[in-house]
Amino acid sequence: MKLVLNPAFKELEPILKNLPGLFEQQGEIIYKSRNELRSIAVPGLTLNVKRYRIPIFINRIAYSFFRSSKASRAFFYALKLKKMGFGTPEPIAYLESKTFGLLGYSYFVSEHIATYRLMREFSDGSDVTGREYIIEALGVLVARMHEAGILHLDLSVGNIMFQEKGQDIRFWLVDLNRMRFCKIGQEKGCRNFERLRGNDDFFKVLAHSYAKERGFDTSECLATMLKYKYRSVQTFRARAERKQKHRKFKAS
Repeated sequence: MKLVLNPAFKELEPILKNLPGLFEQQGEIIYKSRNELRSIAVPGLTLNVKRYRIPIFINRIAYSFFRSSKASRAFFYALKLKKMGFGTPEPIAYLESKTFGLLGYSYFVSEHIATYRLMREFSDGSDVTGREYIIEALGVLVARMHEAGILHLDLSVGNIMFQEKGQDIRFWLVDLNRMRFCKIGQEKGCRNFERLRGNDDFFKVLAHSYAKERGFDTSECLATMLKYKYRSVQTFRARAERKQKHRKFKAS
């Protein structure tokens, strides 16, 4: 077992060394799919623990010898994001378990944010009237990230948490294991919104805010955002249909 701990949370080391067993026995399940996320209470603190599934064999080799694990990347990218002044839950630790030298389960531990909302509330196509300031704040946030050379490759409505106090919006970005740090121009920047879901009014507000912050043309940004958004939706639907056909074939 490999444990890498944020020095600010040194006192948690004895608990985290036993995390795999703790994860199986305790905590509230937040979601469970390919990976599993639980909140676990420890003395004086609540942890969010994400357990990444055991990779397929070829990826077990890759993650064991050639690439950083998803948990490792999530931890170090979170540290880097916070150092650059952007919000993400405090990274606490990551763990990797190995069998015969190959990666098994890996775990990313971060602070638990007690009360938050998700940008998913905009994904049902509901009216954005009266909530434009939240979307505008998101556009400014992403524009500033792009100006800083930060590209979150899984920028979806489920990975953007926020709280609001009046007109003041605070954001936290999660699922950081897929990121790039590079120069980001208009095309690449506007394409980065393709995983977001919302109606055209949502994207109009977003495009205006993002373009204004970066000095781009609003209509060009909107056209690019919508092009990649609809392409992403079509790809998702086609993939879902293929999976459904495959399930029916296996059941027949």
